[in-house]
Amino acid sequence: MNDCRVLIVGCGHMGASHARAYHGRKDCRIVGVVSRGPESRGRLSRDLGGLPEFDNYEDVLEATRPDVVVIGTYTDTHAPFAIRAMEQGAHVFVEKPIALTVEEAETVVAKARETGRKVVVGYILRHHPSWTRFVDIARGLGKPLVMRMNLNQQSTGREWESHRNLMNTMSPIVDCGVHYVDIMCQMTRARPVRVQAVGARLSDEIPESMYNYGQLQVVFDDGSVGWYEAGWGPMMSETAHFVKDVVGPEGAVSIVSADGGHESADIDAHTKTNRLRVHHAARDSDGRFTREDDLVDMSDEPDHDELCAREQAYLLKAIRDDVDLSSHLRDAVNSLRIVLAADRSIKTGKAVELE
Repeated sequence: MNDCRVLIVGCGHMGASHARAYHGRKDCRIVGVVSRGPESRGRLSRDLGGLPEFDNYEDVLEATRPDVVVIGTYTDTHAPFAIRAMEQGAHVFVEKPIALTVEEAETVVAKARETGRKVVVGYILRHHPSWTRFVDIARGLGKPLVMRMNLNQQSTGREWESHRNLMNTMSPIVDCGVHYVDIMCQMTRARPVRVQAVGARLSDEIPESMYNYGQLQVVFDDGSVGWYEAGWGPMMSETAHFVKDVVGPEGAVSIVSADGGHESADIDAHTKTNRLRVHHAARDSDGRFTREDDLVDMSDEPDHDELCAREQAYLLKAIRDDVDLSSHLRDAVNSLRIVLAADRSIKTGKAVELE
């Protein structure tokens, strides 16, 4: 696919990373950056040597006729922007989650099927070799699995402002949870059947109906269980903010830090593994372990911008080779269904049975 015309919509952290991915490709050309905020789009344009700037998505979509639209805006725009891009004839990369509701998500999938356009959702961990290894090792631990994960972020200044804006429409358990619930689904390859969750509103700076801390539990039909928690804000603790641990009958695998950990606000650290610790449960006749734990070095791994570049390369390959993305989109809808069930459980105080 030569001279692919790319439109970047949203100029925040993720939009900028995706723009840099295309800026470095000889077969692609960025035809514009779109954002309601002149500061963010101006900064991105300058950083990439001067790009056309726009503040109205509908107008620029018709004016530039892009082949690919990259959507890195707030979640309430994901579905309508993706649908409009496909109606215009463009392929789409859209950040996670794919939509605000399952119904909206299914509408995006239906539009991709109707138009024949490719849609890739920003599940960045699927493109990370260390996380792929983490999933593969977990699959070898037997069944059922116990999956324990979290990502709590102590945010201040611009980061807290961004989190507050996100929480006008979406909680951290939904926004972040889709990543890690997707990982759990990959590990178990089983059907989720029940979700229950708790949450707490720890700040007067967010809407009264919103909570900035949540914890979900999901049960799968093979007996596996998963736990995930997420919190945002200046009150969040830096202790145990990053837990990625899986236990099965044959042992356990955990992501451990080689340098004692990172600050929770460090976005690059959210995908880093550093090392995997693999524990083996086998014992001898005296009840002692037959093997010591293995430490798998993962220090040589891609940074955040490289992962975004791999995501965009995956979309371009899907376009060029006509890759069937139906299972990718089905997984995106499924993970959204689980975290939205958790959101409903928090608001009703009841467990939610999944169909």
